[in-house]
Parts: sequence; C-alpha cells; structure tokens
Amino acid sequence: MRNIFFLFLVIIFFSCNAKRNDKVVDDLSKQTTTVEVIDTSYNFGTIKEGEKVQYSYRFKNTGRYPLVINDATASCGCTVPEKPDKPIMSGDTGFIKVVFDSKGKSNHVVKTITITSNANPPFRELLLNGDVIKSDH
Repeated sequence: MRNIFFLFLVIIFFSCNAKRNDKVVDDLSKQTTTVEVIDTSYNFGTIKEGEKVQYSYRFKNTGRYPLVINDATASCGCTVPEKPDKPIMSGDTGFIKVVFDSKGKSNHVVKTITITSNANPPFRELLLNGDVIKSDH
C-alpha cells in the first residue's frame, strides 16, 4: 500500500511540473521581441519529380525577450516545416527546417511558409521555389 501511495505522489509531481513548463512557455509568448529573418527565400533550382528538397531558414532573435515559435505552416501538404521546440534566447540564431516533396509536381513551384511567434513585427513569409521536371520512369 505504501508503494502505491508513493507512486501516486510521483505521478502528481511530474504532471504538475509539465503544466508548469507549459505555463512558462505561455508566459514567454506574451512578451514580444524582435526577429531578423536571415533567409527569407530559397530557390532549389531544377529537380526531378519525386525528389525531396530540404532547407533550413535562419533567423536571429534581436530583441530582449525569448522568441517563442508557436506554429509553422506551409501552403500545401507537400511542404513540411519543422519549428524549434524551445524558445530562442536573445541574441541566438534559430532555424526553421523545411522539407519539400516533389512527388506529383511539375513546372515551376512556389511554396510559402507562415511562422506564428511572439515577434513584433511578425515574421515575414518564407518562400521556397524552383522547377520540377517530369521523371523518366
């Protein structure tokens, strides 16, 4: 019985700590900061249909408070952005990794990536573009 009680206390402790960490991130995202987007666009050139392109857009937190990236979305499902899990501290550089899958695509493509954060002014839209040619198979 004593072991069950101890286990119950451990579970409560860790669940409260997880809620506390979420609250810390929520509090940080209420403080606005500034950001310098180093890479706003990337042209991957010409690739064959079915190839994947990967690129990491760089940005720098130029403000006083931590930069919290809340969301990163793309204009279509063929483009998948990956945002940082942790806040970017003042003066630090962060990355938004993007993977574009050209399967089923052809001609010139332009994809946009929208970032939601506590930056003011907000992030500029990121662009990914290039040409996809039909593969021979």
